[in-house]
Amino acid sequence: MKEITFKTKGVCARSITFSKDDDGKIYNISFEGGCNGNLKAISKLCDGMQAEEIVQKLKGNTCGFKSTSCADQLAQAVLEN
Repeated sequence: MKEITFKTKGVCARSITFSKDDDGKIYNISFEGGCNGNLKAISKLCDGMQAEEIVQKLKGNTCGFKSTSCADQLAQAVLEN
């Protein structure tokens, strides 16, 4: 399993760390900074999902007036890795 740390852009969370297995499933998602309760929930809901499913569900999600969100950044992270 490969551990990945992704530096976020445009959101309160500073980084996202997760593991990706050889089948493309994502595990052990954790955010540094950001809205603690919401990000714990996103992490639990996405644990064990295929990367493509995370991207499909979360890509393009925005936060307030921002053009991105922590969920969208997670989608970007799994897309790039």
